[in-house]
Amino acid sequence: MFQASGFQGFSAGIAASVLLLLVVVGWTGTYLVRVVSGRMTFSEQRRRYRAGYDAATDAALEARFAALPAQDRERLLAELGIEGDPSAQATSEVSTDPGAPTP
Repeated sequence: MFQASGFQGFSAGIAASVLLLLVVVGWTGTYLVRVVSGRMTFSEQRRRYRAGYDAATDAALEARFAALPAQDRERLLAELGIEGDPSAQATSEVSTDPGAPTP
């Protein structure tokens, strides 16, 4: 290809080597930028998987807790050292600051 475009023998080899070097240096540069910024494919996949797993696990645990009889919920909360119903506790923790955003 280089010889067809006007390069002769030795200069075509040098041009091909320079092109290969530029491609490798460019690819390495983009790789290092992705590593430093944390935007690597594996990191993104792991982050998405973890968020989905946490959401599914939390929803399943909340559903199982809600399905428990009231006595079992109270006993479990007492074992954990939490007073009362967690949904009631969450509403009591809402800020009374008038400038605070509403949950």
